[in-house]
Amino acid sequence: MADVNTRLKISSLILSVILLMMTLSPIQQQENGFEENIILDAEAREDDVGQVNCSGLTFEDLFDYDFASFDINILDDWATVDYYANSWVNGSNAATVRENLDELIGSQDVPGGGNGWLSTDERDAVRAIGPDCIADMDTRIGLKEGVAPRHGVEFNQWSFIQDGIALDEVSLVPSDHEEKRTCQNLLASNGCYEVPVSATDDLEISMFLADGKTHNTEFNQLPNKGVSNFTLAINVTNVTDAIFVFTFPQTQGLRMLDFSTMDDGVQNDALETPVIENLPNGRMRVSIDVEYPTSNYPVIREIFIDFTTLEVEDNDIPIWSSSAPDDGMVIPLSGDGTVVAVDGENTENWASDNHGWTLDCDFVEDGWSSQMDADGAFIITSVGTGSSQATCNLKDTYGEYSELSRTWTFGQLFSSSAVMNEASEELEFTITPTGLVGEMTIMAHAHQSENMADAKTITVATSEITTGLSLKKLRPGAVLIMGTADATNMMTYSFMLNFGLEKSSSPPVIELVTGISQENATWDESGLKFTLKGTVIDPDGEEVTLLLSLCGGSTTDFTQVGTNWEIDVSIASCMQQGITEYDVIISATDESGVIGTLSVFIPDPYAEDNGDIIIDDGKPSEEGGLPSLSMLSTLIITLLAMAFWQRKQYL
Repeated sequence: MADVNTRLKISSLILSVILLMMTLSPIQQQENGFEENIILDAEAREDDVGQVNCSGLTFEDLFDYDFASFDINILDDWATVDYYANSWVNGSNAATVRENLDELIGSQDVPGGGNGWLSTDERDAVRAIGPDCIADMDTRIGLKEGVAPRHGVEFNQWSFIQDGIALDEVSLVPSDHEEKRTCQNLLASNGCYEVPVSATDDLEISMFLADGKTHNTEFNQLPNKGVSNFTLAINVTNVTDAIFVFTFPQTQGLRMLDFSTMDDGVQNDALETPVIENLPNGRMRVSIDVEYPTSNYPVIREIFIDFTTLEVEDNDIPIWSSSAPDDGMVIPLSGDGTVVAVDGENTENWASDNHGWTLDCDFVEDGWSSQMDADGAFIITSVGTGSSQATCNLKDTYGEYSELSRTWTFGQLFSSSAVMNEASEELEFTITPTGLVGEMTIMAHAHQSENMADAKTITVATSEITTGLSLKKLRPGAVLIMGTADATNMMTYSFMLNFGLEKSSSPPVIELVTGISQENATWDESGLKFTLKGTVIDPDGEEVTLLLSLCGGSTTDFTQVGTNWEIDVSIASCMQQGITEYDVIISATDESGVIGTLSVFIPDPYAEDNGDIIIDDGKPSEEGGLPSLSMLSTLIITLLAMAFWQRKQYL
């Protein structure tokens, strides 16, 4: 422990430090049952980085993050955990993180490491070693059966599980940094890029559950499985700013009994008490806000929370509120199987109880059931597409029921289909009622994430009906149908239907604005260039890119103001090819890639039947015959020479 900073620099496992607050590694006292575990073994840095000892490494010892959140879901077996962690590092702290990582990775001979630039190869090296390193770290979390004292108790330490850990980051190597460059080292992988370690772009690092796994943390199962007293202990030393959210399995009557924060073994009563929530699904959520300013270091800070299932003396029975559906109401379902009937934002106002509540429903039809999730969503599992009545009561966490029950009818309101009618610019929406209600009023419109077409209101009784929904105001792409249905004695049904339909893109319309004498182009005095003007409109409201082609060349040098466009066109390249009549093609490409074109013929301004030459000052050329061939050749040579310095653009 004499020179921790030096050993940090040479420990390859420090690479996974960025994998963050998820580490919650411990600086803990032997006397309270958490082992003192700051061990940085330099000898463990062998050729195989997967064998490095990461025990005792603290994220906070290396650098300060700005904020971290830990979402810790204890599973129903009371032995495994789904552990999610996320940290945010901003500004100068982000630059410090990148610099430290580059230096530390350089000590591992990773290509590009230690050169003042952080690369995607270095990032991948961190991702590779991270799960193995995290699995070697301590969680700083423990559980103890019974109400535990604050000193001299052995706690059941949690541990991370390597194959359950997945890691990710946001902007560790920002792809849009202004100094981003291709990796300069010879061993760089294909597509490797790097940014200077001084980059202050904000970054995030997270740990979460690996695909196909049920947990990434475990502990020895408590003998009582939480049905009697137990204590949760956390060491938060050096955790500057973070929130811990623990969610416990469904346990009737579970509540917090006591709470204390100990600083070097002395109780600190000035800190905030954890926030306790009894969730509608019967689980309990405990949120602990931790703020530990660096000015308090190196005080050892530990948090203890005691839990119990003993019944409280002041328990009230749950009571229905006026916001809940009345007795006899119809609650529409969006389909069969398991669906959300009512979201949590609506159900949260249906009842009140000082210790939380949930809905307990008894269905008439076999196979039907209900539940509420952690967010309060009322979820119905149905069989077939029929309907069923259910009698529902309110139930609190101690098993107390409401005095009154309510009976509701559940079922699908209608089935539907839709087809696209491009010719009429409508979506044909067909509704087939199921008979759940006698008559309903439906308001619907064609919908996109950022656009909404005009809505239509129709009345549907017992027969199938088809109505056209306008596609105007919508852009090309996927189109949904959004709307509501209302009926007497029924909760409003809101729907968003996806039939896999897309509105196709119409080509842009390009038009030419001619001159006073109906000429297509206006020539300047030199005769080396002409000006075209016009308008372009995309029927779908998409942005349009213009391209002009002439004599084998092309340009996009248009001036566009609203729907108007203008362009000066040089004929120098045409003259070099001996072309004296000009077939111009203007194409307009919209955001969907659909192209509209306009062809414009510009005659030779010196041809006998061309009449007056139109120039930008509005004056016609002098009358007279065509120049002689020798004069014309001389003129062409002179014009070509002038073109190199006089024209605005070459095609």
